[in-house]
Amino acid sequence: MGGNGGSGTNAEKRPNELLGSWFVRSGWSKGELARQVNRRARQLGANHISTDTSRVRRWLDGENPREPIPRILSELFSERFGCVVAVEDLGLRAAHQAPSVSGVDLPWTGPQTVALISEFSRSDLMLARRGFLGSSLALSAGPALIEPMQRWLVPSPPAPRTEPEPSPAARRAGRLSRPELDLLESTTVMFRQWDAQCGGGLRRKAVVGQLHEVTDLLQEPQSEATTRRLFKVAAELAELAGWMSYDIGLQPTAQKYFVLALHAAKEAGDKPLGSYVLSSMSRQMIHLGRPDDALELIHLAQYGSRDCAGPRTQSMLYAMEARAYANMGQPGKCKRAVRMAEDVFADAEEWDDPDPDWIRFFNEAELHGENSHSYRDLAYVAGRSPTYASLAEPVMRRAVDLFATDTEHQRSYALNLIGMATVHLLQREPEQGAAMAKEAMDVARKVRSERVNTRIRKTVDTAVRDFGGLAEVVDLTDQLAVHLPETAEAV
Repeated sequence: MGGNGGSGTNAEKRPNELLGSWFVRSGWSKGELARQVNRRARQLGANHISTDTSRVRRWLDGENPREPIPRILSELFSERFGCVVAVEDLGLRAAHQAPSVSGVDLPWTGPQTVALISEFSRSDLMLARRGFLGSSLALSAGPALIEPMQRWLVPSPPAPRTEPEPSPAARRAGRLSRPELDLLESTTVMFRQWDAQCGGGLRRKAVVGQLHEVTDLLQEPQSEATTRRLFKVAAELAELAGWMSYDIGLQPTAQKYFVLALHAAKEAGDKPLGSYVLSSMSRQMIHLGRPDDALELIHLAQYGSRDCAGPRTQSMLYAMEARAYANMGQPGKCKRAVRMAEDVFADAEEWDDPDPDWIRFFNEAELHGENSHSYRDLAYVAGRSPTYASLAEPVMRRAVDLFATDTEHQRSYALNLIGMATVHLLQREPEQGAAMAKEAMDVARKVRSERVNTRIRKTVDTAVRDFGGLAEVVDLTDQLAVHLPETAEAV
């Protein structure tokens, strides 16, 4: 029975109305859901699971399946609806989860941060499959996410010295030279460039492997200055591992890396970097349909870095604040945040201090792209409003034009082409929308990003729904079937 993911109980059962409600709204048949569960189970390495329509019927009738089925169902419904659908929301019981591998409320101390990053990255490398910890990871949201992150701002007490000072010989054995540190930092820059050009699917394991190596170095005796630089490298690599995981659809894994990156940034004493990590977490929450959480995270980032972040970073945070307000349906606050992003960005050119590499992506094209997406999101929230779509159109066109000449940020180019396509569809200009979607498809073929592919598929679905009889839209669906067939992402 366990091979089919059954509960092994013969107790009298009531129909699971919560699971039934999500199932009906998903539009899936029982056979379709069974096939998806089996495919995800194979990706997890749980090859013993073999679900069929009668098993799905028993779940709907009230049977509680064993792990990893509840977690798989949570992931599938979350992806289907673009929001967090927890195991409990499906009327299922979650297995007890060890605090070391689940949740985000982790201890804010250097040695434990190193141990947690080491453990998590090792697990990722050992089980390098999609959703590698799918049976023990859950997305956190609401107060369960926000309250632990607020402790980023609490000053850390000095760590008590529990071990004797290492001997000079031991210190010399573990100490990194300046050229070695410089090389580590330049490798992180290279990984970031790969991600922007190729998407998260191609080099994620290399980043996770490098992160694991850095935790080994942090467990050796180093000078205080070297330790801080290593924590900074660890924070940047963990953020990038999270970003790449987010890009290919591994949402719980991404959130865990982001949380660990914030812990490492705190140990490095780098508040602007911490604010950048929080902005990535905010973007993920917008993607998952949690704009209230996104706004809380951005306000936390803004408050924590208010006296030390450069204008480029501050501009990016305002742009993300605008995205959150747009998705909350607050046009006045959204427009004000857009203006602040533009005004502060104008100061970036006169900023004397060099920007850290992690914020250099936020150029004029990215600024226009974010702001135009805010207006586009407002249009969706306001019932497909042509007024907000017309605000988005010239800003989005400027972003597309700038990205067209930028060979480094191909994923951003694809995302903005898709954005432009959605704006044309909102303005009931399906021919232009189809042309932009085709361009996006051409770029997407060079970029390993499930996020890009998913947005293209959703945009094509919208075009078919609204303008299905148009020759350009029919051709677009044919192109989609050829160039972006549904396939499982490798990591």
